[in-house]
Amino acid sequence: MASRGSADGLMAWWRERSAWNRARLEGRHLVREARRILKKKSYRIPEAVAALVSAQADAVDEALAGQDLERVRKTITTLDETVEENLAFARKSTLREYSESIGVAVAIALLLRAFVVEAFQIPSGSMIPTLEVGDHIFVSKFSYGLTIPFTDVKIAQLGEPKRGDIIVFKYPLDHSTDYIKRVVGLPGDALEMRDGELYVNGHSVPRERVPRPYHYTDSSQGVPQAQETELWMETLDGRKHATIQERIHGPRDFPRTVVPAGHVFVMGDNRDNSSDSRVWGFVDRDLIKGRALIVWWSRGTSPDYSPVSFLKSIRWNRFFQSVR
Repeated sequence: MASRGSADGLMAWWRERSAWNRARLEGRHLVREARRILKKKSYRIPEAVAALVSAQADAVDEALAGQDLERVRKTITTLDETVEENLAFARKSTLREYSESIGVAVAIALLLRAFVVEAFQIPSGSMIPTLEVGDHIFVSKFSYGLTIPFTDVKIAQLGEPKRGDIIVFKYPLDHSTDYIKRVVGLPGDALEMRDGELYVNGHSVPRERVPRPYHYTDSSQGVPQAQETELWMETLDGRKHATIQERIHGPRDFPRTVVPAGHVFVMGDNRDNSSDSRVWGFVDRDLIKGRALIVWWSRGTSPDYSPVSFLKSIRWNRFFQSVR
């Protein structure tokens, strides 16, 4: 019985709390609306009506401050009736309120996308094991600078890419396509790759091979293909990250190359299965859109569209994983 009484008491408290929260939100909204009308339409409102509405709005505020639910309800009802009777000409319709709220939300989303963060999906396996096909990531657009939305015009320079950064950029040969790779060379760096080993300014980049083979499934071509590779932990400017190299195919080497001013040299972490600066050249600084931050959603390919297959394809362990 004591347990039942405790449960009933908890439910009663919860109902009372919910009722108070609803009344508080309704009261604050009504007071804001009344004062907005008084301010914007003062030239159309008689002084006596304005004084009455103002006094009733103050009464709602006092009731809210005193946390008296019954009094809050009474003052809300009184103010609402007065506003409806005298100021209905200036009240917003429900449709208008929803439209304005949606418009504000859309505007905020567009501003965030233009200047703060943008979502991208990983379409290929060139960044495995760091990023997998089907990973959805957030990219910081203010890490290096701000651009005018829908253009390449820079309006502020906030920082420079560093070796080891994973960046999203416009593909140099087709600006309508976005690529994601890791920065391995900065302006003035001399780079080369010999026997699968990366050299920066004449020094080999430290790396350690993980003894066991690394297996993954490449689904970027639509048909899942099992791959067996060598896993290496590479340290670039003190930042450690994983790379893989296929055990069957030979490493994709390149001769000594100097990165020109205003450009970076990028490579995929899937070193032997990546189209990057070794193939199509350097990335202009102005083409960089931002730096990868986190994986916020991830799922692989599923054999069908059934709910079970969909749930099985979700990689729950990758949610909100930082990108390094």
